[in-house]
Amino acid sequence: MIEVLFGDSEAASMKAAKNTAVIGGVNGPTSVWTAGKKKPPERPFAGWIEGTAEEVVCLGFMLDIGDIKKPADSSYRKELIYSLFSQNRYGRSPEWEDELKQVGDVYGNELQRLIRFLEDGEAVRIWYSDAPYSRCGFYSLCRMLLKYETEIHAVKLPEYAAREKRIISYSNWGEVSAEEFAGFLPCEKTLSREEVRMYAKLWSELSEGNSPLRTVINGRVVGVPEDFYDFLLWKRITRKPTKEARIIGDILGRYPLGVGDWWYARRIDHHIQQGNIMIAEDSENKYARLICLAGDVLI
Repeated sequence: MIEVLFGDSEAASMKAAKNTAVIGGVNGPTSVWTAGKKKPPERPFAGWIEGTAEEVVCLGFMLDIGDIKKPADSSYRKELIYSLFSQNRYGRSPEWEDELKQVGDVYGNELQRLIRFLEDGEAVRIWYSDAPYSRCGFYSLCRMLLKYETEIHAVKLPEYAAREKRIISYSNWGEVSAEEFAGFLPCEKTLSREEVRMYAKLWSELSEGNSPLRTVINGRVVGVPEDFYDFLLWKRITRKPTKEARIIGDILGRYPLGVGDWWYARRIDHHIQQGNIMIAEDSENKYARLICLAGDVLI
């Protein structure tokens, strides 16, 4: 069974889950409640996923952002991914910079690897969530899968999981550890051709609209303007100079919407250029600089 995921950390955890060994850690669930108190989650061992790490494909194209009329493996998409990941160059070696430039090619190679699996008739299991990048990846993949007669399975990440007396809330598969993945196999379903066509049609509609950004509202993926998430910046940025990393970290912690820190950093740069945000104290490390509202801005 070929496992398809849409983010690097979740794909790494899946490789560990199919390797019968945990090779690394990822961020834990966003929220854990026990008798009204938060505490670190325990990691219940749910068994391992049958197969090998070579059967894991990561399509991390971030299709919730930018022009989606162009192919996922186009030079446009590669340049967009690089521009987002490379915003803060502080402390990065030339080797690391070169590695970042190759990220888009890595995903393109993963796509070609998936196509070879499909041409060989391999069954596919798609792990997706309501995080915008994941839902968009899922819809886009369904459109591609229309060309193949292979068996297609899907596992949608539930909103939460009950663990004895605890409720654990998730926002994307990157928050699920390797030893937990098998516990979600009861959520697996086989997609009918009609369902695959339905999801493919949703992607075609999104491509036709081609908004600069896509998000999930009331369970539906919709195109939105580029400034859609800016209201979260205005909730955290005040006239008091604050480290950019603290502002972005607070947003990510309070509003786990499946949007990466790089997006908020990009929007902060935009508003600095527009004169809405000012740099109170600069730093070579972008995330360490102090920023605040410009004096004449009313929010």
